[in-house]
Amino acid sequence: MSLAHGRQYLAIPGPSVMPDRVLAAMHRAAPNIYGGALRDMTESLFPDLRRVARTTGHVAIYICNGHGAWEAANANMFARGDKALVAATGRFGIGWADSAHRMGVEAEVLDFGLNTAADPSRIAAALEADKGHDIRAVLVSHVDTATSVRSDIPAIRAAMDATGHPALLAVDCIASLGCDEFRMDDWGVDVMIAASQKGLMTPPGLGFVWFSDKALEASRRADLRTPYWDWQPRAFAEEYWQNFCGTAPTHHLYGLREALTMLLDEEGLEHAWARHATLARAVWEAFGAWSAGEDGIALNVAQSAQRSHAVTAARIGSGGAERLRTWCEEEAGLTLGIGLGMALPSEAAFGDYLRVAHMGHVNAHMVLGALTTMEAGMRALGIPHGEGGAAAAAAAIASAGSC
Repeated sequence: MSLAHGRQYLAIPGPSVMPDRVLAAMHRAAPNIYGGALRDMTESLFPDLRRVARTTGHVAIYICNGHGAWEAANANMFARGDKALVAATGRFGIGWADSAHRMGVEAEVLDFGLNTAADPSRIAAALEADKGHDIRAVLVSHVDTATSVRSDIPAIRAAMDATGHPALLAVDCIASLGCDEFRMDDWGVDVMIAASQKGLMTPPGLGFVWFSDKALEASRRADLRTPYWDWQPRAFAEEYWQNFCGTAPTHHLYGLREALTMLLDEEGLEHAWARHATLARAVWEAFGAWSAGEDGIALNVAQSAQRSHAVTAARIGSGGAERLRTWCEEEAGLTLGIGLGMALPSEAAFGDYLRVAHMGHVNAHMVLGALTTMEAGMRALGIPHGEGGAAAAAAAIASAGSC
């Protein structure tokens, strides 16, 4: 007998749980794209996208996923043969470097491994060695979705400033936006990218690029821009169709409008950051209890200051992670994330890693339910673990009080 019948819980790091209100807002007939209410609604999105990024800069909306947002940023920052410095903390940092390389950019990768944040001093040293200022931009993942490593963006900006190097700072916030604190202007970020399907609680299909005046000026020499990826007509459209280089993604826009209202006007962004921080601590406390006396269970990131508040990567050795993921999905209706990028699918260690998402439209009972289900699965499968994980998570929620 399976206990999975009922409403499934998708605890993977994107697509995240979609609010019923967002889905309902999208459930409508196709609107007129040549005038009327759609245009007014779309105009309301741009100031709110600035609010969620904490910027007064510019923003362009693309019909794409996060990989498309990488390409949009690359196309507007670089000319063919330019150089980028990429601080990689997991699979997605490497992916952004590969995207740039395949577009004709020389991507120098500083690989910080799979467990630690980018080191600002190493970034500064690479910039200081670049006497000719060939490096046009430093690319950093705020949170790498695969490893759950979070890097200190203000510290990186300060290290860059100390060198006097003119490179742009570009940050991938696909996993973190709306979940981890991020302040584009205060932190001196020139280019920022995100996508709709994680903290913004909207189905996959929208990519976003925010950019400063400095980045706009730098883009004038970029020869990788094509009509579709050029951010200028999108951000400074004279005709409605220019916002999207053609037909608008109408139903995604309605969903995004509802999601931004929920996030910014009803909950408040600072409260959302606090909620995600509390839910993340609950997950960490559970794993802390499960790992007590057990070498096979551990969080991927040892230092709590370097952990994402949106997703947690963890190890359960001897294939325990894959066994637990399968049990949770088939027997309890809970889908956990695979250990993406932690090992190759052909390697035995691939089944040792999983990810628990706590991003977007997620609350205490959802996270506590997921953790209790995971503990039940470890018991059912005979996976050795320390006692009291669910209780430790509950205590973390109880001690947080109201967010």
